[in-house]
Amino acid sequence: MTNLNDLYGDYGQSPWIDNIRRDWLNDGTLATFVTEGVRGVTSNPSIFAKALATSSAYDSFVAASTDDNPEDLFESLAVADVRDACDVLAPVHESSRVEFAKGTRRYLDGFVSLEVSPRLARDTDATITAAKRLAKRVDRPNVMIKIPATKEGLPAIRAVLGAGINVNVTLIFSIARYGEVIAAWAQGLTDAYDAGLDLGSLASVASFFVSRVDVAVDALLPEGDSRRGTAAVAQVAAAYELYRNRMKGEAAASLLSRGAQVQRPLWASTSTKNPNYNDLLYVNNIVADETVNTMPDATLAAVLDHADFAESKLLNEETCHTLAKVLEQFPPDVSLEHVTEQLEVEGVAAFAKSYEELLATVSSKMHGAK
Repeated sequence: MTNLNDLYGDYGQSPWIDNIRRDWLNDGTLATFVTEGVRGVTSNPSIFAKALATSSAYDSFVAASTDDNPEDLFESLAVADVRDACDVLAPVHESSRVEFAKGTRRYLDGFVSLEVSPRLARDTDATITAAKRLAKRVDRPNVMIKIPATKEGLPAIRAVLGAGINVNVTLIFSIARYGEVIAAWAQGLTDAYDAGLDLGSLASVASFFVSRVDVAVDALLPEGDSRRGTAAVAQVAAAYELYRNRMKGEAAASLLSRGAQVQRPLWASTSTKNPNYNDLLYVNNIVADETVNTMPDATLAAVLDHADFAESKLLNEETCHTLAKVLEQFPPDVSLEHVTEQLEVEGVAAFAKSYEELLATVSSKMHGAK
């Protein structure tokens, strides 16, 4: 037993790992992480780009492929990785089904996420088409398709959930947008129910990006200001309050009564960017029931070594509410609305840039294999 097991068993938060690599699948590294308590996997273009650039594990796949387009080949590589990772996480997924059926938990676990092309972040119809194609290609009950929480992504989230496909809503930066994501989730599940689909098998998480908020807000505050390093965790507290309130609301209650799972908040971007801050600032402080924290390798290693989950400010409603109130203490010229809007724009652009770099790496490997 590790403290990752304690995080889930004692506190109700699922530790996921924000990385996927073919060599991890081949040598059993991912399976080891699962035995240590990891309960899910997330990925994005930056992660795939790094894996392709630094590992020879994909070379034989590239050499044997008949794909002649870098984007088609990447999709085949990603689908294969995600499918195999889903199989590694299958026991977690199955055990969570038992817990859900017993009423012990209000959600399933053991998912692996695959993102639609960042090129499609502003194209609703193309996102829907891509999400359906990717889900069909992976063909595993524990795959989640990642869709960005852009304005154009919201109707895609509804449509893809309505088609009975698990969705990881990514790139959420603001409380306002998170509220819209919850609404899209409820609409999508209502559509799925009306279509006769089993709501108990339909999962979703809402990925709220954490550390980047502090990076942006800190830059607007003077050196030494005591409010530096507080905005991100305060936003998480406000998001968790919103989650609890909305899951008690009429729309969610109706869906839950029909057998639906809750849409858990997922804390993403939880590595500490400022070296002056505690390395587990975005782990220890945001432990909460019915949430996920997806961590990169180094953060996960730090958690295994020296995490203290009892430090969390979200463990009772009073401290959570007090922490959320910190958002009201920033000066008028520090607009969280403006900051989070800009972070969404930058996040979409960064993922698109990583995707283009990824395709360039794939193209290079294709030519090298010939």
